[in-house]
Amino acid sequence: MVARILSGYSIRGLLNYNETKVESGDARLIMANRFAAEIEHLDPKAKLKRFERLTVLNGRAKRNAMHIMLNFDRSDKLKDEKLTQIASRYMEGIGFGEQPFLVYSHHDASHPHMHIVTTNIREDGSRIDFHNLGRTLSEEARTLIEQEFKLTVSKGRGKTLEPGIESAKIKKAIYGKRPTKQSIYNVVTPVWRSYAFTSFAEYNAILCQFNVFADRGAEDSLMFERKGLVYSIVDENGKRIGVPIKASMLAGKPMLSEIEKKFAKNTLKRKMFREPLKKSIDEVFNKCQQLTRVTFEKELADKGIATIFRKNTQGLIYGITFIDNKSRCVFNGSDLGKPYSAKMLSERLSQSDKPLVLEQPTDRSRYNLGKSGTNSPFLDAGNESSKESLLGILFEKPAFEPDPLSAVKKSKKKKHTRGQSNDNPRQI
Repeated sequence: MVARILSGYSIRGLLNYNETKVESGDARLIMANRFAAEIEHLDPKAKLKRFERLTVLNGRAKRNAMHIMLNFDRSDKLKDEKLTQIASRYMEGIGFGEQPFLVYSHHDASHPHMHIVTTNIREDGSRIDFHNLGRTLSEEARTLIEQEFKLTVSKGRGKTLEPGIESAKIKKAIYGKRPTKQSIYNVVTPVWRSYAFTSFAEYNAILCQFNVFADRGAEDSLMFERKGLVYSIVDENGKRIGVPIKASMLAGKPMLSEIEKKFAKNTLKRKMFREPLKKSIDEVFNKCQQLTRVTFEKELADKGIATIFRKNTQGLIYGITFIDNKSRCVFNGSDLGKPYSAKMLSERLSQSDKPLVLEQPTDRSRYNLGKSGTNSPFLDAGNESSKESLLGILFEKPAFEPDPLSAVKKSKKKKHTRGQSNDNPRQI
């Protein structure tokens, strides 16, 4: 069993996430502890009101929401009855047995797992300390539960995922299948919380895999100047469909300012996955003697790695980006080293399929998103797809690019206000 605990500022955001999963059929509520009502009689408002009755008792506690994820190996056959027993044992073990909590069984991954939502504010207004909870009580409870229920044993204090425990897969947004806001939320939330991206362009490249596009507007627009951000669903050709949704309207508020805070942290987070990605690329070249660009992309796709060749309006390639969807990390070819740059990789591909490469992108005027004269934010690039063209534009570096490290340092000085949302969960 793998246990992960996140603390946050908004119980509403945690409930919205799980209730959205329930609405989409990817989760079920299987337990409601200390709610004085049967599960079928609890609506989202009643759940939120129960928690808020406690959180208002302690206005000084800024982090008053807790989200626990318990993951199990695929070989563990667990029905709802056993899952609720495990949830109760775990919550008792970490000192939350008398707190109200909701247990959701999720079905969006190949392994059994459940999410638990609760608060650390007691009935008398006192606060349960989060500090080192994951290293102390949680680890002890996890070990005892593995023994009692004969579960597959995890490695390294319950933090290392076993081969049988995979991250939940993100489904592509399909316009009309679900409400637009919900479809966008189901993609944006797991992407900005779990992927390691170090620029807005990399963030957007990930979203585009799942038919979602984040738009800042044209460079000379008021929206761009004020760091506004909207999200849209796009089709397979990159054409925007439906009404854009403001970032501030989504639970968790994945706005540009919050996305940029992650750049410096993600640079360190993805470091350990750099060498494994290089190894995967090398394996593809060693496997195929006459490797074309199409074959190269397909072989990497089989390994869960998306490859994006960045092009200018003339269709000439000037860069390459790899999205490792297993480790959930993004790297430009140059980040991996010179042998993995677009120019060097192109030279290693078969001559019959060898694309032309530019050292630097040209035509800066193309960065004019939202003013293409059509409903699509993507720009045409000859015979190449619109989506590839947009990604090329996104990865161009502006004349001035702020240092993400300085943004992180400044953000540390700011105090969180009571009304702050759960868009910056902290692992305990």
